[in-house]
Amino acid sequence: MKINKYNSLVFAILFGAGLSAQTPSETQPKQWTLEECVRYALDNNITIKLSELDVKNAAIDKKGAFGNYLPSVNGSASHSWNIGLNQDLTTGLLRNQTTQYSSLGLNAGIDIYKGLQNQNNYRRAKLSIISSQYQLLKMQEDISLNVANAFLEILFNKENLKVKKEQLSIDQKRLARSEEMVNAGTIPRGDLYDLKATAATDQQAIIVAENTLLISKLSLAQLLQLKEFADFDVIDDTNAKDENNILAQTPVEIYAKAKEIRTELKLAQTNLEIAEKNVVIAKGAYQPTLSGFYSFSTRASYSDRVIGIDANGNPISAGPLPVFDQFSDNKGHNFGFQLNVPIFNGFSVRNNVEKSKVSLEKSKIDLEQKSLDLQRNVYTAFTDAKGALNAYESSTITLEARQQAYNYAKEKYDVGLMNSFDFTQAQTLLTNAQSDVIRTKYDYIFKIKILEFYFGIPIVPIITK
Repeated sequence: MKINKYNSLVFAILFGAGLSAQTPSETQPKQWTLEECVRYALDNNITIKLSELDVKNAAIDKKGAFGNYLPSVNGSASHSWNIGLNQDLTTGLLRNQTTQYSSLGLNAGIDIYKGLQNQNNYRRAKLSIISSQYQLLKMQEDISLNVANAFLEILFNKENLKVKKEQLSIDQKRLARSEEMVNAGTIPRGDLYDLKATAATDQQAIIVAENTLLISKLSLAQLLQLKEFADFDVIDDTNAKDENNILAQTPVEIYAKAKEIRTELKLAQTNLEIAEKNVVIAKGAYQPTLSGFYSFSTRASYSDRVIGIDANGNPISAGPLPVFDQFSDNKGHNFGFQLNVPIFNGFSVRNNVEKSKVSLEKSKIDLEQKSLDLQRNVYTAFTDAKGALNAYESSTITLEARQQAYNYAKEKYDVGLMNSFDFTQAQTLLTNAQSDVIRTKYDYIFKIKILEFYFGIPIVPIITK
């Protein structure tokens, strides 16, 4: 994670202000373990929350696909006013009047046969849920690795800072001793200047190391989505040991296990099955569809009605019948079947089938590529872990030799048999060796974590909701 200088400066100011506002006895910040960091990230990371919402959307889509099996039922009701010049039903003449009408209706429809598209859509929806769950799990695994990497980077920076401070302490003691030796005339004053320059360089290195440590803490705090990170710190609960003896496995064995459990392969396989369903669904549009329908309607009028003819031939009118009586008398039913046979549709069905076939081929290639990538990653991770172990062991041996060389140079310098330049060189080589041990140690730990990850040993167990 790249942090710009402005964010680093703001974090440093906030961090320093938080520490200066409290006495040492009051400042007891929580130190996070690796497992706590991973757990917190899995519960609060924004990207994971978005993936969880995708799982919920897939579940909703499944409900929608199941709903296609069910009939559709809709009711309707209306009431209207007709104001103005209308024909009077009792006289047959046109006159200005206001008439009212009410109507009720009910419509139902159901797919009887639709080229098995409803069934295949439902099966695809279930596969989509599985795919979204795998995608969420993959996101959780990636976040876990990122957190572990950021966590180990903090530990590396903490130990590196510790080495820098110890080196400064040694150089300051050496500087004080050299001042006494210069005053006694044992060593030339030029050696004293060299040691002062070395001590100043050590102080600069400490400032750089402190800033690097603060930035690494900020990076992990942001990855965890922490709102309060001024006192954020981690505890060293790691060691450079292959506790699960993962290096005793062969790359072939690790790859075989990875093919069974790795989420990216399961995700690619599920996406392939979804693509196969899409082809079947697209082909279903070639087949005829049969649906059933039913409708019910009734109406009522609020106008006068003609009930007969008088002796003069004029219509005899009466008020409207009760509304519910009209609804009962005017009801009607309509039902039947509808068959649709696709004949020509501008190549739309054919094009959809061809596109779904192309997507299927892409899914097959993607699965094959994921398998090849996994094999390459496993072999690379195994080689990297072996190389990291060898580098760590070699750097440890080098450190022991550099420590002995430094002790010997110190003895010679103390009795005046070595000048300050040569002694500083020995000291620099020792410091570099110490830094190499720290770097290779945490590089080895992370490489082992990656190899365990492919073998199915998670950093922390991921609990699915």
